[in-house]
Amino acid sequence: MNGVGVLIPIALLLGLIGLAAFFWSARSGQFEDLDGAALRILIDEEE
Repeated sequence: MNGVGVLIPIALLLGLIGLAAFFWSARSGQFEDLDGAALRILIDEEE
């Protein structure tokens, strides 16, 4: 029972860290150009 009492706050803390990382990445524009990176690999810039 003590193990569960320790693991639940750790799981909540990790969940909050993940949620904060998601909001940080959304605000910094990580999801604005989702197709650009996929199409840039197809462009041959040597020509």
